[in-house]
Amino acid sequence: APLVESGGGSVQAGGSLRLSCAISGYTDRRYCLAWFRQAPGKEREVIAGVDIRGPTPWARSLADRFAISKDTAKNTLDLQMNNLKPDDTGMYYCAADFGRRYCAGAEWEYTTWGRGTQVTVSS
Repeated sequence: APLVESGGGSVQAGGSLRLSCAISGYTDRRYCLAWFRQAPGKEREVIAGVDIRGPTPWARSLADRFAISKDTAKNTLDLQMNNLKPDDTGMYYCAADFGRRYCAGAEWEYTTWGRGTQVTVSS
């Protein structure tokens, strides 16, 4: 699979997690990557993305707690999540489009998806 997420788990409110998405088969930097999440009963939403311009925190409400980064050496897309809250509970997905250099954080732009990693935050 081109994208495999890891790092999810169960934490208490206020804790931190670091998610990682291993990217296989693509080393060219000129493509779009992003992290999305889907809470129970809610639509999937974008968190942040990386494209040829660099990282963009699409969800401004999360930007003070979540940080996206691409590790070129490891070929991973990481998401550092701090001060987690129960509302952050959900499935977190890594997404990519390997033919697009610029993305605007819209779900339709990403044609390759990982299977997701579960994050559960308890109060």
